[in-house]
Amino acid sequence: MLFCFNEVTSLRDINLHIVFCSYRLNLKKQGHFDNAPEARCVPAAAPCRSSRGRGKVRLLGLSGRQRPLNFWAGKRRTSQEKCKKEIVYEPATGQVLCHLEPCGALDVDQAVKAAKSAFGHWSKMSGMERARIMIEAAHIIESRREEIAEMEVVNNGKSITEARLDVDSGRLCIEYYAGLASTLAGQHVQLPGGSFAYTRREPLGVCVGIGAWNYPFQIAAWKSAPALACGNSMVFKPSPVTPVTAVMLAEIYAKAGAPEGLFNVVQGSQHTGSLLCHHPDVAKVSFTGSVSTGKKIMEMASRGVKPVTLELGGKSPLLIFQDSDLENAVRGALMANFLSQGQVCSNGTRVFVQKDILPEFVEEVVKRTQAIEIGDPLLESTRMGALVSKPHLEKVLSFVDQAKKEGATVLCGGELFTPSDPKLKGGYYMTPCVLGDCTDDMTCVKEEIFGPVMSVLSFETEEEVLYRANNTTMGLAAGVFTRDVRRAHRVVENLKAGSCFINNYNITPVEVPFGGFKMSGIGRENGQVTIEHYSQLKTVFVEMGNVDSLF
Repeated sequence: MLFCFNEVTSLRDINLHIVFCSYRLNLKKQGHFDNAPEARCVPAAAPCRSSRGRGKVRLLGLSGRQRPLNFWAGKRRTSQEKCKKEIVYEPATGQVLCHLEPCGALDVDQAVKAAKSAFGHWSKMSGMERARIMIEAAHIIESRREEIAEMEVVNNGKSITEARLDVDSGRLCIEYYAGLASTLAGQHVQLPGGSFAYTRREPLGVCVGIGAWNYPFQIAAWKSAPALACGNSMVFKPSPVTPVTAVMLAEIYAKAGAPEGLFNVVQGSQHTGSLLCHHPDVAKVSFTGSVSTGKKIMEMASRGVKPVTLELGGKSPLLIFQDSDLENAVRGALMANFLSQGQVCSNGTRVFVQKDILPEFVEEVVKRTQAIEIGDPLLESTRMGALVSKPHLEKVLSFVDQAKKEGATVLCGGELFTPSDPKLKGGYYMTPCVLGDCTDDMTCVKEEIFGPVMSVLSFETEEEVLYRANNTTMGLAAGVFTRDVRRAHRVVENLKAGSCFINNYNITPVEVPFGGFKMSGIGRENGQVTIEHYSQLKTVFVEMGNVDSLF
């Protein structure tokens, strides 16, 4: 890392100069200021503790002011309605990261109009032409992997290791749907007398994507990739808690050659989302988030008879039978509960363990959980970063307190954690928690906590655990660990969940559909079937003879 110094006279001047020079160097890398002289640079006196400073620099423009986080018609935009700005915090430090400028009705209308204009051109391009631009976007993402991952960490709080994998997943999703773009086709049906019919798979128009804060960049890619591959355009609204990386994706699509307005970003909360859902030029809404908000999205979209994709919450079961490979079962349980600080909708937070192996399993899970390194999410050694916000941290801790009141035993964790680095003392950290002596009627077992809290329950028979596993209004995911292949497939067949795992958990390859049953959602993300959710079928009848009329 290089710091740039000219003539500065104070620490404040040095900090401001670092901001300016770092941003300028970044622009040069992107092809700007090609004829500008190189800044005089010297190596930093000591290696930086983390890349947090670089993340904040990328939010600033040449003037030192924050760059707009809204993006439509090919560039970043400021809101024309001058709504009150919202503060966005950095979870790792608790400090202000940036300010979000919510979009009002005029802004949303301009973004939708830009998307509608781009749709006219994009939808007429061949699948191969669309694929070339999408592949170029994937290449840019690959080249900027570290930069995007760092910004994801600064804005979300998850570890840099996980953030890199999230960026990879977004890139792979775009590559996957780029490959499918040229394969979209209809069907030919031969009819009597030489007549025939055929079907056309056509795009819907302007699609709206509404993202969640736990996977900001990945969700933006997961929603935009199939939409664009089918010939649609998109207006995307990130969570107001994590607004930063979606606009980076918008700039990447633009740099890859996408028409202006193809992928737009509008910031805001419920009001902005409502404006998008009700807009007459919006053809579809895809939402990731809570069940309660998903119901509202569905209701608003129904007024315009717009199709929806809903990827909602879960309270997923993980079944561990006594014949399991215990080492893999423990690994699976940790992956099912502590990825992204437990803030994953598909997490298997109800861990059912067969009675005979319960003591051994609990002992090993507790030992591994206590060994999880918590701290600065930008450090390579960190395995658990900060929760996304202070209110959410307090909510998760309240679930632990409630569990204790209802009779659960805290086997480890469930407390506030303060990292040794004084710069992180204001961050939103807690120790990962394992709860024992849980029963099905406890709040921690029935409700989605969305934090690093594992509830362990015991069972005796397969029939019993299947009933208990399915006794929930949600059905996003489920898992089973066993060496018995027949049992594994038998159990999965009877689990009422959309995404099931055998001897693994929380694996989401982009080639495979992901989504839930019951109140966990409608439709699917990823896989070939998602093409059907971003396109519509037109049937064409062709008469080759005379009309056979009854009149």
